[in-house]
Amino acid sequence: MFYFLVVIAVLLLGYAAVLVSFVRKGRRIPPAAYLGLAALNGLILAAVLAWAIARG
Repeated sequence: MFYFLVVIAVLLLGYAAVLVSFVRKGRRIPPAAYLGLAALNGLILAAVLAWAIARG
């Protein structure tokens, strides 16, 4: 489970880096990008909660 969290966190950081590069180039971030960011954050939150509950 820990490795899954690390992989998701790396994906989230990479996705955020892409969005930051969009902003630096003066482009607008598409609305669908916010949904992707929210989905990754929700996945991390759900995994952390499941991991915490499983550990007791």
